[in-house]
Amino acid sequence: MDFGLKDKTAIVAGGSRGIGKAIALELAREGVDVALTARSIGPLKETAEEIAGETGRNIIAFSCDVKDRKAVDEMVDQAAEALGGLNILVNSASLPGGSPNAVGRIDTIVDEDFLDDFNTKYLGALRLTRAAIPHLKKAGWGRIINISGVNARTPGNLSGGARNTSLVHFTRTMALQLGRDGITVNCIHPGATRTERTAVQLAERSKKTGDSPELIEKQDYAEGAPRTNAIGRMVDASEVAYVAVFLASNQACALTGELLVPNGGAGNAVYY
Repeated sequence: MDFGLKDKTAIVAGGSRGIGKAIALELAREGVDVALTARSIGPLKETAEEIAGETGRNIIAFSCDVKDRKAVDEMVDQAAEALGGLNILVNSASLPGGSPNAVGRIDTIVDEDFLDDFNTKYLGALRLTRAAIPHLKKAGWGRIINISGVNARTPGNLSGGARNTSLVHFTRTMALQLGRDGITVNCIHPGATRTERTAVQLAERSKKTGDSPELIEKQDYAEGAPRTNAIGRMVDASEVAYVAVFLASNQACALTGELLVPNGGAGNAVYY
């Protein structure tokens, strides 16, 4: 299927690894030129070279801390100039799960870490979106895709719930503000997703339990297990990226202000 993305341009925040990297790769495979941004320039450059080598697209790296409005404004302007315009923004800049000091029971929460999580994920997306809007309007065709998370729906993670739920509200608000400018805004709730961190996390659990990483993962997704989902396996980052590519496509032109949840059917709740 032709998604109509050839020669479009994108900024992917949090693009050096994980879901952000997977989205950048799939966009590039569809013919999109991509600016990757994150705080550490080394991994960014490595990822940019890797994606450019595989796809032949123009992939550039910009170091930027999304907590710094001036840095965000400058980066977005520089990226748009280097790419020859801007069509797509993917907001995926955050620590998965949040700071260890901002999750768990309320009496363990460190306020400063909680605020830092919110400043990075929610306000980071707000800053990037605000800076990108003039360029998207100029192009007359735009897609904003916010990467949130299913702990917005799961009690327990106070930081993750707060920042992810807020991103859903932000998505709907921006969709209503920008729809008549030819810009759609949608949100993705990934659940447990296989990234570069997964093997490390399974190895750490293996040291504690004595079970192999393979057995631990199999047990996680056994029928009835607390971590399982409807498809009985972990979702890969590439599968989340496919959803993002669809939302960026011409075929998704009537979809805005909405939330898609590629988590393999985890949970038992019915949403309507």
